[in-house]
Amino acid sequence: MESFRDLPPDLPVPEDDGGADHLSGAELPPITLPATSGEQVNLADAAAGTLVLYVYPRTGVPGQPLPEGWDEIPGARGCTPQNCAFRDLHSELHTLGATVHGMSAQPLDEQREFASREQIPFPLLNDRELRLADDPRLPTFEAGGMRLYKRLTLIARGGRIEEVIYPVFPPGSDAAKAVALLR
Repeated sequence: MESFRDLPPDLPVPEDDGGADHLSGAELPPITLPATSGEQVNLADAAAGTLVLYVYPRTGVPGQPLPEGWDEIPGARGCTPQNCAFRDLHSELHTLGATVHGMSAQPLDEQREFASREQIPFPLLNDRELRLADDPRLPTFEAGGMRLYKRLTLIARGGRIEEVIYPVFPPGSDAAKAVALLR
């Protein structure tokens, strides 16, 4: 069985395409998204304090192949390492006053299975309808017949995005950067 934690040594490095340039200073919209915990999370409410929202394309699903060409798409591979990095730094981020959520557009049942398998201690949010691609215009890409979010991390305070980590490479490096930005 393939390990989604192991990354190929020759992953292409994503370049900053400007897809997140407009996000700094933007308000997080009052969009309510289903969470792996079963609750509904309103992003504007979550961002009223300090919110770290990391966005990832999709995690691997045991027994299912990755989309064709996945490893050749800059920034696509590495969702499990990214989630696990935030899991491992969750208590430190919490101590720094941050609420942490991961978010993707993959099916909620797949997110729930992943969160359970990897023991993610905070709810993952589901934006299957890609509502945040419209407002505040999070960057997306197409792969395997799916439209998915590009990997990025937002730090919001008082409802506004203050910091944007984009592109993220290597996958998972954004968790330590978020800790450093909150210190």
